[in-house]
Amino acid sequence: MKFRVSSTLLFLLAAAVPGFASNPTLPSQGLEQRVDFWKKIYTQYGADDVVIHDRIYVNLIYGVATSSTQGSRISDVQNALREIRSNLQTPENLSPEVSPIFDSIQALGLPMTSGLIDDLLDNVHTQIGIKERFRDGVIRSGRYVESFRQIMVNQSVPTELALLPLVESSFQNARSKAGAVGVWQFTSGTGRSYLKITSKVDERLDPVRSSEAAAHLLRDNYSALGTWPLAISAYNHGRGGMLQAQKLYGSDLPTIIDEYRGPVFGYASMNFYSEFLAAVEVYENYPEYFGELTLDRPDTIPQDRPTMVATTKMAPPAPVKGSAAVAAAKYKVRNGDTLWDIANRFGTSIRSLMDKNKLSNSSIYAGQVLLVK
Repeated sequence: MKFRVSSTLLFLLAAAVPGFASNPTLPSQGLEQRVDFWKKIYTQYGADDVVIHDRIYVNLIYGVATSSTQGSRISDVQNALREIRSNLQTPENLSPEVSPIFDSIQALGLPMTSGLIDDLLDNVHTQIGIKERFRDGVIRSGRYVESFRQIMVNQSVPTELALLPLVESSFQNARSKAGAVGVWQFTSGTGRSYLKITSKVDERLDPVRSSEAAAHLLRDNYSALGTWPLAISAYNHGRGGMLQAQKLYGSDLPTIIDEYRGPVFGYASMNFYSEFLAAVEVYENYPEYFGELTLDRPDTIPQDRPTMVATTKMAPPAPVKGSAAVAAAKYKVRNGDTLWDIANRFGTSIRSLMDKNKLSNSSIYAGQVLLVK
């Protein structure tokens, strides 16, 4: 069943969202199609949707498949492109199922040549939708956005960057396959330049401390590169990589995306800034996309944050007798919980929780039962 919201209610809801005014230092010129694509990924396509599209002209969407049908659907797209290539001079001969793809290519203003079609054949790409994940990230953002915004102000960084975790982690203390950790997804290499990371302390897991480090890193990127689009792209691609791209092609990010072919400047790097712009736009207007949401309260972050050291000494809790002692020893994870939240709630440390529960990383899920004492 579709949920409809009146225009009056949408206005009231939008007014309640923490505002991020339009910022001329964060331009989108030349990136409109990319931003539009990521808005669709955030709001139209869910976790079961495999969007088949072009890797370079990302908003050239051929269709949507599932994990079980994507192989056959990709083959269908490739066969359609071959049919187009064979009928460049006679498009009226295209079959009915291929004509819409031909029209989509033309709508982007691309030159209909054999070379273009060869490139499109090489660049058929898939992207899984993240509508549910993005919606949950907006809800979790309520815990952090106001404090993150102030941190950005303190570092003279655009306040919109308080929303960068929507792209990085959906505001979760997550661990990526590449080993990036926390709300701000610091790798250990970059993290050690800005945070304390040892066998006993990992400040990447402290949302506020890592936010301060992220603001510092972004400011350093800007000082080196001179523009915020490049500084933000460097958060993903690395400062050295963006300096190399800038040396070759200048400071215009759309030009770099079109021309630069560095060995690791791939799909993720060329889209990172556009993903961020799309995330800001959707966040500012989330009631239009998701209806009314109740954002988490900012007071779920304690103002007096504990030092994240496994050997931290804390006052022992009052003894609990009988069956209550058994109940107090376990905790069932609720939606939105992180290990940092649970450690603070029960007067313990993240490392202790990980050791007690034999966790190899900080990822937890709703319904999981953890030993906490």
